[in-house]
Amino acid sequence: MAVVKPPLPSATLENARRLRREQTDAERKLWKYIRAGQIDGFKFRRQHAVPPYIADFCCVEKMLIIELDGSQHTIEGDAARTRFLETRGWKVVRFWDTDVLLNIEGVLDAILNILGPRTLTPTPLPVGEGL
Repeated sequence: MAVVKPPLPSATLENARRLRREQTDAERKLWKYIRAGQIDGFKFRRQHAVPPYIADFCCVEKMLIIELDGSQHTIEGDAARTRFLETRGWKVVRFWDTDVLLNIEGVLDAILNILGPRTLTPTPLPVGEGL
């Protein structure tokens, strides 16, 4: 039997939509690299509601939330948010906006490492395919 989730409060839904429209430069840049399964096939969502919060990016499959922090963030507020999300089973990783803007390769490598080990050799084709 399918689990039915209650609908999001309309204010939360509207806020998430507004945040998607008004992305920061760092959010726009990271989204360009992680959207549509571009990072090892993992699907990410942007501005995803995890009430009462809206996560910048999340991979539901790995229960991973990626938060981009800029000058508007406070240490206390971020710590409380992270604690809350972790009690709900999410792993939260934070990057500074400047890291995304100036070192996107390093940020992507860190995300890949967090997602888990990668196959270093090519995966063999199924029997009957290939040469």
